[in-house]
Amino acid sequence: MKQKPTILVAPLNWGLGHATRCIPIIKDLEARNYIVVIASDGDSLQLLKKEFPHLKTHTLPSYNITYPKTERFFVWHFVKKIPHFIKTRKAEKNVINKLVAINEIDFILSDNRFGVYHKDIPSIYISHQLRVLSGVFSGVSTCLHQKIIGNFNECWVPDVSGKDNFSGMLSSAKTKIPVKNMGLLSRFKKENLSNKYDICVLLSGPEPQRSYLEKILITNLKNTRYKVILIQGKVENKQECYSFENIERVNFMTSERLEKILNQSKLVIARSGYSTIMDLATLNKKAFFIPTPGQFEQEYLAKRMHRLKIAPFCKQDDFLIEKLHEVKDYSGFKEVDLNTNWEDLFGFFEGK
Repeated sequence: MKQKPTILVAPLNWGLGHATRCIPIIKDLEARNYIVVIASDGDSLQLLKKEFPHLKTHTLPSYNITYPKTERFFVWHFVKKIPHFIKTRKAEKNVINKLVAINEIDFILSDNRFGVYHKDIPSIYISHQLRVLSGVFSGVSTCLHQKIIGNFNECWVPDVSGKDNFSGMLSSAKTKIPVKNMGLLSRFKKENLSNKYDICVLLSGPEPQRSYLEKILITNLKNTRYKVILIQGKVENKQECYSFENIERVNFMTSERLEKILNQSKLVIARSGYSTIMDLATLNKKAFFIPTPGQFEQEYLAKRMHRLKIAPFCKQDDFLIEKLHEVKDYSGFKEVDLNTNWEDLFGFFEGK
């Protein structure tokens, strides 16, 4: 029997969203007997090592993504990092060239890693951001991203097709390469469990904004009638749990445990990151969103969920416990079609 090809799966380490949405892809690749190799860095790599301890991994150079302390410096903060991003992309390409030279991989699945492709290896780019929002620089950033996408053979968009999609205008730009919709990607499955928690807080993303939001939420949620579990989104060697007053706090959770917690929670407070939205849509949850200050994509998605009457949102510095009363006026995420046509997508690896 002919051995299935080896697929390199490489998510960007920018928060945990890119890594978590690769989990169902890796599981389905393994279910079809493909050989999977993982490449990433930082928390994303550590999370995937915990989820798939049996898989071979490679460490890629880090983009060292951080956020500024105030949102008005958001764009300038990233403009200053452009030389580092270019240098990191070149270093990524060097790693991939070495892996190809020793016949380590047959195909590449890059989730928003700019330099993870090779001219002699069929390469797929996973992204919902065919249009990149960056304020007055949106046209420039979209053009640059389109140029990067053009280095790949196909682009896979994790979203449903049509006007009822979740990414809205983010995935509406045209590309030079074929685009396929993957459907919603989530590592979770919905279960009908009794509510154990009134609120589940999901924290993630680069510092210092992750810590700022944690402090704001703890200040507002402690000493309330709500039973709260707060997942810090800090992937560390050992899981640590501790409780104070009405709040249970955990540094991180693997997928199986987090799936149960989310299914047992009445309301989820989280950043309006796209992977989080896909998870909450899969679980049909009620949500309250707090976009990262200055993060144009999250601000757009939060406004889109508000406009669709799915979930309310507010700015980070404006959060007060009373804001949660608005949730009753929104529908929450309703049941959606979660059937991803893996046979069609993975036909790429079989020359179909």
